Amino acid sequence: MTPPGPEGLPGLPAPAGGGFFRRVGAMMRKEFLQLQRDRVSFATMILIPLLQLVLFGYAINTTPRHLPTAVLAHENTALTRAILAALENTGYFALTARPADEAAAEALVRAGQVLFVVEIPAGFERAVRRGESPALLVAADATDPVASGSALSALSQIVERAVARERFAGEGGPQGSGTETAPPAFVIRTHPRYNPAAVTQLNIVPGLLGTILTMTMLIFTALSVTREVERGTMETLLAMPIRPVEIMLGKIAPYVMVGAVQAGMILLAGWYVFGVPMVGSLALLVALTALFIVANLSIGYTFSTVAQNQLQAVQMTFMYFLPNILLSGFMFPFAGMPRWAQWLSETMPLTHYLRIVRGIMLKGADAADLARDIAMLAAIMLVAMLIAVSRFRQTLD
Repeated sequence: MTPPGPEGLPGLPAPAGGGFFRRVGAMMRKEFLQLQRDRVSFATMILIPLLQLVLFGYAINTTPRHLPTAVLAHENTALTRAILAALENTGYFALTARPADEAAAEALVRAGQVLFVVEIPAGFERAVRRGESPALLVAADATDPVASGSALSALSQIVERAVARERFAGEGGPQGSGTETAPPAFVIRTHPRYNPAAVTQLNIVPGLLGTILTMTMLIFTALSVTREVERGTMETLLAMPIRPVEIMLGKIAPYVMVGAVQAGMILLAGWYVFGVPMVGSLALLVALTALFIVANLSIGYTFSTVAQNQLQAVQMTFMYFLPNILLSGFMFPFAGMPRWAQWLSETMPLTHYLRIVRGIMLKGADAADLARDIAMLAAIMLVAMLIAVSRFRQTLD
């Protein structure tokens, strides 16, 4: 029997002290070779810092500008055009819609297509000329206080920029103006809608519903197929008389129930703990939440068929989750992002679900108001399911 070595291990002689750097170098080469073979892990280490640099450097803007604005003008005069030009010159407003009446303007705000509605009442210019200081009405979607706050603060510049004394001085100015202090040419009355007190919880809690579901649903299903492979039970599935789509649906179904329980817990906490209202239809929210859960499960299942092990599945999930949370409008205003970032975020389920959940809970939006986001969410789900089934067939082969 070989006597125990100096290190206490049977049969293992003490390594020579002079080979320390050689042994460490050998281990380093071994790790580099292993890292080279694990391309997903290597790509994750390189791409995540680059992704964060690009998103925080170019896409994230905490002071959003060029926010979509609807104009409801009951008269088309020189003063009206001057006010609208002054609005755009602030850099915060982009005049994107001209609704025909108040109902159409309200529908645009409820659907999330515009953040502001500027209403110029009939007889506005005549009242300015008479020195009556008429009111310019600005309704704001305040569900995201960060997005609307800076723009509302900039409204005070409009009286000085647009108007009134300089622009009308050559035409006699407002009646009653002279050496005495003249009243302002007009006043701006703001009406923050849906969250007038700018309560942060009303914006964050509905967003957390989508964020938590995205994170958990992706991770659960991203591990489903790779777990079967690592445990050696994939061969059992291959021997069973079952189709790939049936395996996929069978694996997804339990997590739909788990997601429903999570959603219920978050909604109850939002109502009773944080005071988040439910203005719209609860049944519609439940149905669209189920659609959102299935879409995320399909994406996670696709990752599961691509990854070679559970570590790679988690890494791919994180790579997908990071742009979701940064570009969806949960942490930073969606309207403040550059156009390319908005196009990218439109391909992510969380972007559309945040509009849906905030629209239903805070604005009372219905299916017609949310038709575009519902269609996009359904399309993402179908594409993800087709890719997942196709990838799973390749895995079986």
